[in-house]
Amino acid sequence: MTQTDSIAYDVVVIGAGPVGENVADRTRAAGLTTAIVESELVGGECSYWACMPSKALLRPVIARADARRLPGLSGAAREPLDAAAVLGRRDEFTNHWKDDGQVRWVEGIGADLYRGQGRLAGPRTVEVAAPDGTRRVLTARHAVAVCTGSGAALPNLPGLAEVRPWTSREATAAESVPGRLVVVGGGVVAVEMATAWQALGSRVTLLVRGDEGLLARMEPFAGELVADALTEAGVDIRTGTSVESVTRENGTVVVTDAGDRVEADEILFATGRVPRTSDIGLETVGLEPGSWLSVDDSLRVEGHDWLYAVGDVNHRALLTHQGKYQARIAGAAIAARASGDPELESGRWGAHAATADHDAVPQVVFTDPEAASVGLSLAEAERAGHRVRAVDVDLATVAGASLYGDGYKGRARMVVDLEDEIVRGVTFVGPGVGELIHSATVAVAGQVPISRLWHAVPSYPTISEVWLRLLEAYRDN
Repeated sequence: MTQTDSIAYDVVVIGAGPVGENVADRTRAAGLTTAIVESELVGGECSYWACMPSKALLRPVIARADARRLPGLSGAAREPLDAAAVLGRRDEFTNHWKDDGQVRWVEGIGADLYRGQGRLAGPRTVEVAAPDGTRRVLTARHAVAVCTGSGAALPNLPGLAEVRPWTSREATAAESVPGRLVVVGGGVVAVEMATAWQALGSRVTLLVRGDEGLLARMEPFAGELVADALTEAGVDIRTGTSVESVTRENGTVVVTDAGDRVEADEILFATGRVPRTSDIGLETVGLEPGSWLSVDDSLRVEGHDWLYAVGDVNHRALLTHQGKYQARIAGAAIAARASGDPELESGRWGAHAATADHDAVPQVVFTDPEAASVGLSLAEAERAGHRVRAVDVDLATVAGASLYGDGYKGRARMVVDLEDEIVRGVTFVGPGVGELIHSATVAVAGQVPISRLWHAVPSYPTISEVWLRLLEAYRDN
């Protein structure tokens, strides 16, 4: 490879996904010269293989399910989905896996884009190996931000590579509907992809390790309601499984589990995430390749006053919206430190602290029914030492929910701190609850007293009236 002279910037960002883009946006807005390095598509995992394509696949599924519950539409909604049209719309959402628009956005904020593999080459230095074989050296006066995200974790099964298993990338980018699909896992990716591909025509078998059921990190009723709906839709859910071997025989995937044999056309492993840090030069600055990067609340890597790790790579909250939140804080913190702000150097970070990562992380699972939560579950709050009480409401009793159609099934839980009289966590399960979770996020993040929530009057007849029912249940019990 040929090498050019080093180019100096105030900030160098490795990774041009939503997280890296937001760091760069904030540092450029503060007047700092900024370079972004990207080895794949500008826009990252969320734009091309995660959030956007998965939700494009799921939206027709959920819309049809909503229609089936409504008299006047239920008959028309019995027809199968047009799989080709759904996949075509998915392709439009990914811009057919071209990043021209995202590149124009980077150029529009005044950042410089370098395509290639970015690797640390010592403090404040990033080497970029470009696709054409050239090598550039970028130096950072103030900060390097690692925003390389995470990748799918695959189990250590002999011969798995020859099987060519799906990960979340293949599951959201597939060009056709497999006749039979095995999904291994019980978390968000597993249940969302099982929902999508079953509705598009696959016969889906969901293999869940252990007996905790689906969505084990949420309140137990969330996984139970989603499991009931998936089963009703035709998904074969098997819990307590442990995949012992996977082979591909004459094109057919064969999975064995404790003597049982499952055959499919494709197999998706949705079994966790690993940090994309194995080949970014961490060893040149005393860090372990392939590790999650530990950071303080301003997203600065511990022991390195110039290095930041933002988004999935720091393992605080593996969600795009949390990564973008962190990016806004990291970008502002970098700019403040570059200007010599004494508050940050004294450890009093104020607005430059990612406090929401600890106690107010919202998440929506786009299944039918949707599951949405923010803050602590009842079990998590109790483990954290809070004296709490949970109050539950059947969402079907809320007038606004009844407008979603016949047979509405859902549940809401509010976890209340009995000493501080604030909301520690909220979980909603049911059609339409994804758009309801931000109100709960405001209550949890703002530590709004229960006495004040009584004066946040929900509009009638909307599903938001569940807040009134929750408050009444707390008062009366």
